[in-house]
Parts: sequence; C-alpha cells; structure tokens
Amino acid sequence: MTGVEYTRQVNFEPPRSFGTVLNSRIKETFFPDDPFSQLKKEPLPRRTINTIQYFVPICEWLPKYHLGFFKYDLLAGITIASLAIPQGISYANLAQLPPIIGLYSSFVPPLVYAVFGSSKNLAVGTVAACSLLIAETIGEKVSPTENLQLYINLVYTATLISGLLQTVLGILRLGILVDFLSHSTITGFMGGTALIICLQQMKGMLGLKHFTHKTSVVAVIKSIFHNRREWRWECFVIGIIFLTFLQFTRYVKKKKPKLFWVSAIAPMVVVLTGCLFAYFAHAEKHGIATVGDLRKGINKLSINRLNFDSEYVSAPIKAGLITALIALAEGIAIGRSFAIVKNEQIDGNKEMIAFGMMNIVGSITSCYLTTGPFSKTAINFNAGCKTPMANVVQSMCMLLVLLFLAPLFSYTPQVALSAIIISAMLGLIEYEKAYHLFKTDKFDFVICMSAFLGVSFISMDMGLMISVGLALIRAMLYIARPATCKLGNIPDSNLYRDIEQYPVATATPGMLILQLGSPIYFANGTYIKERILRWVRDEHDVSKSSHNDIEYILLELGGVTSIDITGVESLFEVRRALEAQGIKMILVNPRLDVMEKLMVTKFVDKIGRNSIFLSIDDAIGACRFTLKSSKREVEETLSKTSKGTMSPFTTTIFVSKSTWYELTPRQEEEVVSAVVTAGDKHKRLSALPQLSFLIAASFFPFFLALPNAFKECVS
Repeated sequence: MTGVEYTRQVNFEPPRSFGTVLNSRIKETFFPDDPFSQLKKEPLPRRTINTIQYFVPICEWLPKYHLGFFKYDLLAGITIASLAIPQGISYANLAQLPPIIGLYSSFVPPLVYAVFGSSKNLAVGTVAACSLLIAETIGEKVSPTENLQLYINLVYTATLISGLLQTVLGILRLGILVDFLSHSTITGFMGGTALIICLQQMKGMLGLKHFTHKTSVVAVIKSIFHNRREWRWECFVIGIIFLTFLQFTRYVKKKKPKLFWVSAIAPMVVVLTGCLFAYFAHAEKHGIATVGDLRKGINKLSINRLNFDSEYVSAPIKAGLITALIALAEGIAIGRSFAIVKNEQIDGNKEMIAFGMMNIVGSITSCYLTTGPFSKTAINFNAGCKTPMANVVQSMCMLLVLLFLAPLFSYTPQVALSAIIISAMLGLIEYEKAYHLFKTDKFDFVICMSAFLGVSFISMDMGLMISVGLALIRAMLYIARPATCKLGNIPDSNLYRDIEQYPVATATPGMLILQLGSPIYFANGTYIKERILRWVRDEHDVSKSSHNDIEYILLELGGVTSIDITGVESLFEVRRALEAQGIKMILVNPRLDVMEKLMVTKFVDKIGRNSIFLSIDDAIGACRFTLKSSKREVEETLSKTSKGTMSPFTTTIFVSKSTWYELTPRQEEEVVSAVVTAGDKHKRLSALPQLSFLIAASFFPFFLALPNAFKECVS
C-alpha cells in the first residue's frame, strides 16, 4: 500500500497528559450532568448563591413560593397525612416496633426532606419492605418480645448506618452503585416481600397470639396451621370486611382516577371505624387485639440509645447496608418516574444526600428508616402537589396528631392494620410486569423470579443477593463476550451494515470487514482475538470455492470506547497471526482514548499510519487496487493487449470501469502509464486506432476525477 495524502485525515495528535485524562474521567464518572457548568460564567457572589441553592434546594424554591402553590400543597399534605397515620402504625407493627415510633417517623423526616430533597412529588414515609427486613435481620440477634428496648436501640443504630451510607454515596456521587439493583431485581424483590408480608398478616387476620419470627413462606404457613387452635372467626370476618372495602376503593380509583381521594382516605376510615367498633363493642373481650397505649408528645431524642456494642453491632450494620440500598433504589426510581410525567429532572445524588440526612436526623429523634413510598407519592402527585411544601404540611398534621390525638388511635384493632397492609401489598405483586419480562427477555425474567422465589422461600437478603448476582453475571457476560459482526455494503450506497441483520448487504471481495462493539479489556481480549481469527477461518472456507482469498481485514472500532494494555496485546497477537497468513490489518475510526493508547504502546508505528482510516469507504478505496485479485485482472488485460487480442482502447475502458472509483491520484498515473506502455509494445496497431488510444489515455485522468468531484459537491 502506498502512502497517500487524504483531504480527510486521521488525527495523530500527541496523546493528552495524564492530568487532562484523569480530570475528564472523574468529571464523566461523578458529574455526568455537569451541574456547575453555568457557574463558571457567573460572578463570585452569584456563584456562591447558586452553589448553596444546588446543595440546599429549599433555598431555590422557597423564595419563589406563593399562595397559589400553597393551596395545592395544603390539600396534598393533608391527604398524605391521612394515609401516614394508619401506614405509620401498620408498618411499625410490621417492624416489631411500638406504634408511636411509626408516627414519629412521619413527623421529623419529611421536614428534613423538604430542605434537602429535589423532587417536588415525593412524599416521605416508612415502607413495608424495609420494615420487614429490619425485623428479620435484627430479630435474628435480639428478640423484640424478650428485650424490646435493646431491639429498638439496634433499630435506631441501623437507621443511622443507613443514613451515613446514603449521605456518603451522595457526596461521592456514587449513584451508579444503586443502578446495580435492576428493574427486574426490584420487581421480583418487592413481589416476594409482598407475598411474605401478606402471609405474616394472617396473625392479625386470624387473631393469633403466637407466631413465627421467620420470613420464609414455608415457616409462616407452618406457623399458621400449627397455631390453628388460636384462630378467631370474629377477627377473620372483620378483616375480610375491611379488606373488601379497601380493595373496592382501589378499584374506584383505577376506574375513575379523579376519585383518587377515595382510596387515599380509605385506610383512615378503616382505622377510625375500627377504633369506634373496638371502643363500643369492647373488642378485647372478644379476642380482638388492639394497638395499645399511645402517649401524647413529640419525638424524644434517641442519640443516647445508639448501640455499637461489638456483641450486637453486626445486625444493625447488615440491616443498615441492605435497607440503605433498597430505600435509595425505591425512592429514586419512584421520584424519577413521577418527574418524567411533568417533564422534570431530579438529581439522584442529591436525593441520596436528602435520604441520608433525614435518616441520620431520624435516628437521633426516635424514628426508623424512611424513604419515598409509592402509595403516598402517587397520592401526593394526584392531589396536585407543587413543591416539597406538601411534606411540611404532612409533618405539621402529624405534629397535631402526636400532641392531641395519639391516644385515640390506641383502640385501633390489629386486624384493621393487617387489612390495610394486605391491601397495600397486593398492589406490589406485579403479575403483568413479570409476564412482560417473560415475553420480552427470558434472562430478565429469571433474574426477577430468582429474587421473588429467593425472598419467599429462603430469606430477604439471600433472595436479593441471588438476584443481584445473576444480574452481575449477565453484565459480565456482556463484557466478556462482546458483540462482533461482519459488515457488508448496502447496494447503491456507501453504507456498511451487519450482514446478518441486512441480508441484502454484500461482502467486499478480498476483504473482511468486522465491527467491534465494546471496550477491549483484559476480560474480553482473548475472546476478541479468537473471534476475529475464527471470522477469518470461516471466511477462508467460504472463499476457497470462489478463489477469492482474504487479503485485508478491516476492524471498525467506532464502538470501542476504550482499551487497556491486555487489549492492545491482543491486537498485536491478532496482527502477527494475520501476517503469518498474508493478511494485512486495517483500523477504521478508532476513538480518541483508543488512538492514544495505540500510539503510546507503539501499535500505530507497528501497523503504520497509512493503515488507519476515518471510514470504511476510505479504507476500501485505498486497499482495493493493491488486492491481488485486482492486480491479476489488470495484468491479464494488459497481457491480452500486448498479444494483440485486445486493443489498448478497450484495455483503458476495462481498467477504468473496474478501478476508477477506487484509485488514488498516484495509482491513476500508474494505470495510465501501464496502458500506454502496453500500447507502445503493440507494434501491429494502425495509425487511427493508436491515435484514438492516445486521445482516450490523455482524457483518462479527467474521467477518473469526475466521480470524486461529484462526491465533494454532494458532501
């Protein structure tokens, strides 16, 4: 191949400095949204204000707040507060905590989120999955029935650990870690958790006094039937009535979304009805258990109750780490889903800091883990909330309840709380999503079902780890076995596409064009090398019958975003293996990071700069004339001319027809010279044919230039 000057040249600038590359990588890893790009143009005072507004969002939306927003936020806040009371009591009961702690957890954390949160729609509260996970994990170390105070202390400690982890992840902008909890994993985990919770609520629905603390389906079902002598038909009838009413209100909301408030106030109606029934019917005399004592007053400080004793600290650490990630994944996903509806954006890393701060503050004010539950957020959104002020309104409503109304809820029947929880959990078992995964992606379905079955039949943490492990295995398979494909030319175009996807695409004689679609790392370097050589071997088998041997292999590297040293060594090995077979390697469109690594490792010097091109079209144009098959055709034609079996004019037309659109200027001169020389050797030419041949040869470069000129005009 000869060196050629192209108007479109590959950039061979010296590699960037290490500091420049490191700065670029850090920026793309931790600040992909580049939140401070606009601050560079601002004066220092304005830059300071914008920075404060970025980290403390209330400083941005509160100065713009007006009465028109407040009337919507007031309605939304009161609505979600009416749901927070029964949910707070129910989920605290699920976490084996005193009910008052559930009410505390809907008072302080919403205030903190209103200061640091970036979502206008998210409503803060406790969630069933994390409540059950806390009960399971800490209950393995300390029984809440035997030592309730120590159990509560460890719950506060787990909440603190969750908050610290969430805050650190947000400050370090490591939201990418939450992305490892895939949608399939969350769907299966929430479904399995919902199934367990529903079964565990049979304790309240049947009025059982003794029940297992284990969470597997088998253990729960065994416990239900083992204690069948304790079943109370009165509890079951009341529970079915409450559950039917709750499901009916959800059906009304589904059919008529404008009546969302019917479903929103239904749990409160159940609680109030249950309280009145328990008070006037003396429910406890009939075996119907109630919540018990609820004292008036706001949260007490619990900083002195944090327990880091080495004998027990492993349980809150385990619970804190797992619930932190689950709460982040659930809360951020819910916040983003509702923000998309309003065409808004929320910063996941700021949300992490907000969740972390409210759990840190909550852990020292007698609260346990909180995040953004779907049910409350959906009601908040449908109620027309405009800003996080709705969380402030919710908090003020809970303050009034704690100061004046808390004792009234001490008559709440446990069966009413069980019905509320079961109704909420039935919506989390998403059959349609699982079926959709089965129809669209079988591996995602396996990941989903592994979480569902693992949570249901083993334990919550094991089910989650199994599902995440399968998801990571799938991701590693994508890395270790990247996609490669053979490209062909789409007829009547200069486009080259996968021949498997586009069967009409035709291969280029003498060349094998391959596209690599992922970074080349130590994990896949060997596979890529073997795959390329297998492509070559398969192509040789096909070309034996057509006598069209492979002379060039073109590697399209536009999809290769980076390469490490092992990857470069793999390319060296591929080149040596190809050279042994008489095949030359050509690189097409290497990315900046890849080109710099190839230059530093001297691979560019080894392969030659004239073996690297901007496009497949350029590479083919430079390589085609040097193909042995093309040379053979031209030599045979020139031989016929010298023997007199073909006229030089015909030779000119043949050569121009087969090669004019592929030749460089220097190659054009060589062809014309070869044809003219052959004409001179043809001694039997008459004067007129020879004159016509010379005229054609003189116009030959002009005809060759026409297509290139046309291409330039079009581009």
